[in-house]
Amino acid sequence: MKKVIVLFLISFQGLLAQVQFEAKVSKNTLGLNERLRVDFTMNADGDNFMPPSFEGFRIVGGPSQQVSQSWINGRSSFNKSYSYFLLPTQKGALTIKQASVEINGQIYKTNPIKINVTAAVPQPRDPNDEPQVSTNDAIHLVAEISKGNPYVNEPITVVYKLYFSYNIGITNWRELNKPKYNDFWSQNIDIKQLVAEEGRYEGEKYRCVVLRKTVLYPQKSGRLEIEPLSLDIDVQVPTNRRNIFGQVQVVDDNKRVSAGSKTITVKPLPEAGKPADFSGAVGRFNFSVTPSKTNIKNGESLDLKVVASGTGNLKLFTLPKPVVPNSLEMYDPVHKEQVQTPLSGMTGSISDSYTIIPQFKGKYPIKPMVFTYFDLGTHSYKAITAPEIMINVLDGPTAANTNAEANSSSTGAAKTKVSASEQFEFIKLKTTLTALHPKDFLGSTLFYLLLILPFVCLPIIVVLKKKKEAIDGDVAGNKIKMSNRLAKKYLSEAKQHINNKEPFYIALERSMHNFLKAKLNMETSEMSKIKIEEILLSKNAKNETVQAFLDLTQNCELARYAPSSSVAIQQDYDQAVSILSELEKQI
Repeated sequence: MKKVIVLFLISFQGLLAQVQFEAKVSKNTLGLNERLRVDFTMNADGDNFMPPSFEGFRIVGGPSQQVSQSWINGRSSFNKSYSYFLLPTQKGALTIKQASVEINGQIYKTNPIKINVTAAVPQPRDPNDEPQVSTNDAIHLVAEISKGNPYVNEPITVVYKLYFSYNIGITNWRELNKPKYNDFWSQNIDIKQLVAEEGRYEGEKYRCVVLRKTVLYPQKSGRLEIEPLSLDIDVQVPTNRRNIFGQVQVVDDNKRVSAGSKTITVKPLPEAGKPADFSGAVGRFNFSVTPSKTNIKNGESLDLKVVASGTGNLKLFTLPKPVVPNSLEMYDPVHKEQVQTPLSGMTGSISDSYTIIPQFKGKYPIKPMVFTYFDLGTHSYKAITAPEIMINVLDGPTAANTNAEANSSSTGAAKTKVSASEQFEFIKLKTTLTALHPKDFLGSTLFYLLLILPFVCLPIIVVLKKKKEAIDGDVAGNKIKMSNRLAKKYLSEAKQHINNKEPFYIALERSMHNFLKAKLNMETSEMSKIKIEEILLSKNAKNETVQAFLDLTQNCELARYAPSSSVAIQQDYDQAVSILSELEKQI
């Protein structure tokens, strides 16, 4: 009997060792304009296939799935593959990383494959398929800068425009390199809808689309570089070939364009006439200091609001701080910003609100406050002075040195701020009490509870263990639960990728497959359209619900390769949730 068991284990181990999962490519060296086919094949039915990220490549086709099974002389062979078509996005040595799949409860991974991408190679074409227009002269990406030599903290704008000929069509575009704004404060302006308008590039008429608008504030002087924006654009170019109706046929082409790097020469703010208390404000501003009230009673508080408003670098400087007598307690300010950033630069207001509490009766002056800024209109420094504010405390105790404090404040004595955490520091809010005669642990209530606790827990542990053994023994039930969890997981994953078409439809399709495996106890290799429809109808599912499920499954396969909007993706997600919910109720 032992020999039979040993032979069975050896045979079973041999079967496991025969599982193969590998990646194959159509070529290891290709030009920048050539396509690469990648096949991930396995000789056993697997689930939860995870492709690599394909860094350095763009997916232009796939994944397409193929399954074949045959019987020859009593021996079966199985093959399943996922195929992708890739287009390299850069030259050099690239690596296709590992893909993974789950087969018989184990995770298998492919080996990484190195690909060498060279410069674009010439490809033979039918003369009739030659494009009538060269994409080199038909597409131009331009970065328009409003000012090339601003001051530090003076706003400038960068507008990226794409000019393209009337003879070509653009189907899609992707950002290869995003512009970087080192040593600039930057704010992108949202463009809700791309609109093609008529424009001129180098004196010729083109269609023009504004792709991006950015407001920049240089933070230091000197020559600052703006790194370029680069795009990968899919275009349709007319050819000399015509269809049977006499219409010109087009061919798909690809063009990469760059706006080129830009250099900005930033001027420093002039040192001549710069105030000692200048905090970096550049623009045109108004300044005010307003108390909530000037006559108060002892124990009451007032709010002192310091506000700067106008146009300029409102988020990039600090407001001056008030100086108050020692008899007025001033707390840390509450800072508020009401700033908008249109294409012309920041506009709005910022404010600091101080809470002040008097301690003694009397009159206390708050010194005049001065706000200085550099005016871009006159290229000079300007100062706005808020007048002195007199606070009149009507009642309360009188301090012997009140008048001296008021006089010293008016001559320049500064007030140290009192933080909120220090105001009530002398009050101890937490105490620790210790019993004079502590009780012995032996014979206490806690002692007896701990004594009988193991006897109470023992039967609970036995019951839980038997229940766990029963759950672990239910292989089919566990598999259904796993598929159900995977269906919910991939549906949640699809919702996270709702703004990214391809990962969204891959996750949605996996969710629907795992739903069938959980509810109908089907394997992936058995999922044909006819069989799914037959089993669902036998489970009392409604015909229109089944047909909607099949249509959505087919739409997931097609939508990955066809253009679709965010509205269509959202509709597919809502439809999937509704269909799965209806099927769960019906079956």
